[in-house]
Amino acid sequence: MNKTIRRASVFCLLLVLALLVRVTWVQAYEGKALAENKNNRRTKIAQYAAPLGNIIVGGKAITGSKKVDAGDFAYKRTYTDGPLYAPVTGYSSQVYGATQLEKLYQDVLNGSDNRLKNPLDALTGKRADPGNVLTTIDPEVQKAGYAALKGKTGAAVAIDPATGEILGVVSNPSYDPGRISGSNDKEAWAELSAHEGAAMTNRALRQPLSPGSTFKLVTAAAALENGLYDSVDTPTDSPNPYTLPGTRTVLQNENRSAPCENATLRTAMRYSCNNVFANIAYKLGQDKMREMAEKFGFNDRKQDTPVRAYPSVYPEKKASPDLVAQTGIGQFDVTATPLQMAMVAAALENGGKLVAPHMVSEVTDADGNVLESHRDAATKQVVSERTAELLRETMKTVVEEGGGKPAQVDGAEVGGKTGTAQHGVNNSKNPYAWFTAYGKAGGKSVAVAVIIENSDTDRSEIGGGKLAAPVAQKMIAAALGT
Repeated sequence: MNKTIRRASVFCLLLVLALLVRVTWVQAYEGKALAENKNNRRTKIAQYAAPLGNIIVGGKAITGSKKVDAGDFAYKRTYTDGPLYAPVTGYSSQVYGATQLEKLYQDVLNGSDNRLKNPLDALTGKRADPGNVLTTIDPEVQKAGYAALKGKTGAAVAIDPATGEILGVVSNPSYDPGRISGSNDKEAWAELSAHEGAAMTNRALRQPLSPGSTFKLVTAAAALENGLYDSVDTPTDSPNPYTLPGTRTVLQNENRSAPCENATLRTAMRYSCNNVFANIAYKLGQDKMREMAEKFGFNDRKQDTPVRAYPSVYPEKKASPDLVAQTGIGQFDVTATPLQMAMVAAALENGGKLVAPHMVSEVTDADGNVLESHRDAATKQVVSERTAELLRETMKTVVEEGGGKPAQVDGAEVGGKTGTAQHGVNNSKNPYAWFTAYGKAGGKSVAVAVIIENSDTDRSEIGGGKLAAPVAQKMIAAALGT
């Protein structure tokens, strides 16, 4: 063999070795990344090659799969009562991806999760039968909130205070995720994406807004926990009218004739006296107020239900005394989601203990074997049992004698707090109507928070008691079975 042939042979051998090394590298190290690449159509085709597993509510599947007659995809996702449960499921689209539970448990639902595979499946690479996601949602509570919010822009959350189980997550306007589950839904996607995707926004978990006077529960908790007052019937030494510290601005009360001067916490909660709670925040200072808010869950940037909720905020950047005073009434830069305000009510009903809220109880394989369990959620003591009891007394006063009367439920103990939060420059837009409450009867309990962002109600009639409390009442009654 001459020298030229030998060199060519060696060169060809090196090329073959390089090719083998590259193929091995791609298969062994880059295969997973390529398989998960959003532009890899084969992955999508495999995902919808067979029926998907289901999301379960109240023991029944609220999702399904439908055989497709044409195209690359054999099946597409379907939804039962899609608009009702969209804030829970999210969507699973052949084109636009997935959100919420559909996204978080995508591998379980399409059978690619390694926990679903038996040894033979793992050896052959065969896709396992899909698993299911069991939620904590109570269908009656969900339906009650959805019906009560009809015609309004807003949201509501209901939680079992003892377990942290989320019983209802309602957001309106809603949408039908089935409209965008296929491969040719451009018109529906464009419609739902209009106005920054307002129809697909999960207002219950992912739209923090000014909580207004519902935040006064947090302010009152801070006052009691820091020893500012020893009971809810102690005069608070609160001037009325109240001038914001360092300014000439007088903070008005909604009810100008209410007995708010030096009012007790019980009276101040009933009449929602701004002067009392602004003065408390000023006396305690920003650090103590923020500390109490964070115990309830504010500023938590990893609030998972398991869907990641947007953080509710108590300002961390140092603020002037007048602005700190305004935080005491849920204004300035304080924001909260309905989930967060339901957490506040839940902790107070549960003796000061906050159980981590969650909407998934178990994740199972096709045979019902449990892959994940969330039944024993983390618990922390937010306030003392005595503080929780005292604040429940003030909340009962609001419902029995104050603006929360529309939340009363026959045969149940209900306590709540109304809120009307300013919105827009110089309060130029319609305010937000809030209500957060707890209810208990017959060994059952529930905590609810509702926000109405917009309705066809005249501005003068907008208030947490008038608009939001009736929604809470329906959800409480459904949860308690009264």
